[in-house]
Amino acid sequence: MRNALGLLLATVVAALAITGVWYWVSKPNAAKAAAQSAAAKPSDLPPPAPAKVAAKGAKDDVEYTGTVPAKPAASAAAAPVQPKSTCANPDALGISRTVVVDTTGGPGFGLDHFKQFDFLADREVVLTFDDGPWPVNTPAVLKALADECTTGIFFTIGKHATYHPEILRQVQAAGHVVGVHTWSHVNLNGKKMTDETAKEELEKGFSAVKFALGNNPAPFFRFPQLQHRPSAVAYLGSRNVAMFSCDVDSFDFRSKDADQVVNTVMTGLDKKGKGIILMHDFQKNTALALPTLLRRLKAGGYKVVAMKPKGTLDTLPQYDAMVGQDPKLPTTMTNARPISSVIQTVQQ
Repeated sequence: MRNALGLLLATVVAALAITGVWYWVSKPNAAKAAAQSAAAKPSDLPPPAPAKVAAKGAKDDVEYTGTVPAKPAASAAAAPVQPKSTCANPDALGISRTVVVDTTGGPGFGLDHFKQFDFLADREVVLTFDDGPWPVNTPAVLKALADECTTGIFFTIGKHATYHPEILRQVQAAGHVVGVHTWSHVNLNGKKMTDETAKEELEKGFSAVKFALGNNPAPFFRFPQLQHRPSAVAYLGSRNVAMFSCDVDSFDFRSKDADQVVNTVMTGLDKKGKGIILMHDFQKNTALALPTLLRRLKAGGYKVVAMKPKGTLDTLPQYDAMVGQDPKLPTTMTNARPISSVIQTVQQ
């Protein structure tokens, strides 16, 4: 009996010892596993298995597979950043398109006289201005164009360019094309006009505009009074100068007020549907009418086309010299000198 109790007691003690050893060995591993689970980050987790997504509207037997990402994927290609418009007027008339003109051979534009190059689409217009530059009026025209973020071609009288070179430089600086309208606005078809005198009117006009701008003019020309002397047309062709007539004449030089200028232009456009518009930045009524006219063009669905020459016109040295040395001119060639070489502050 005493031996049996001793054996039972030994068995219990042994069982307890085994249980204690197992407990102390297994506890650190459990704690380590718990710590590892608590420290796991979302990015450490394995990605979900691919999911099959039925395309919306697809046939029942068509499926598209895709992987659902842990977080939204970045766009494959970012949309291009659109440049900000420099125009402050969100409802401006603007410029619908720009065309580059190859003036080789002297092409003509404006269906009143030149029928070959009818390039304007319906409701397209080209704005042109003659006889400037002139104080007050030309700057007012420039402001109206700038307010509507649009552009025009200025056919300049050579003498006027020498009178007001600073205004003509403003025209070019604003991005407009500067063409030529002869030296003195004489009718080249006049009875006393000779071919040589007509040539001098053309070339001195070119040189005077170069003199005022400090660089070559555009090879764009308009005949005064739209009087196209045949020999002068041929000569301009040999000089690779494009000639401009018009489709709609504003007749602003004989308009009684600004409203008449607007009405004349819009009536002509509504009849023809498009065209090159002839105006004069020399005329006060045109300067007054232009803001309203540009808004009317916009409201009527008309669009402005900018015409740019492919190159510039090289003037002839002998006529450059004639313009620079003319004692009757209010300016001389010294206007090409920088202000600092003429005026210096010695005390302030």
